[in-house]
Amino acid sequence: MAAETNVRYSDKDLAEFKALIQEKIEKAQHDLELIKSAYMNDLNNGTDDTSPTFKAFEEGSETMSKEANSQLAIRQEKFIRDLKNALIRIENKTYGVCRVTGKLINKERLKLVPHATLSIEAKNMQ
Repeated sequence: MAAETNVRYSDKDLAEFKALIQEKIEKAQHDLELIKSAYMNDLNNGTDDTSPTFKAFEEGSETMSKEANSQLAIRQEKFIRDLKNALIRIENKTYGVCRVTGKLINKERLKLVPHATLSIEAKNMQ
């Protein structure tokens, strides 16, 4: 009965997930840098030498692009934060345990969504 409450992934599994998550964090941070540099380039792309009509169109497009980049950056930062929180759960040995059902989250799900805190069962209940 005591074993039931102590459901968790083995240290070996946790080490594998940790490596996967660290790899994803590195890639996500790299992607975030690309998004930010694209955003900075948008700020520097002047349209001073173009016709007024094209300039107005270009500025509208630029605003859309800045908003899209800004949204991408925000989503990427949240993704990185979620992955870092997953690393904390690995250290606490609570990683991969559904926060609703208390059961282990399927390994395949964790490989696809390593920051998941809900099992498919719990997600479907929402």
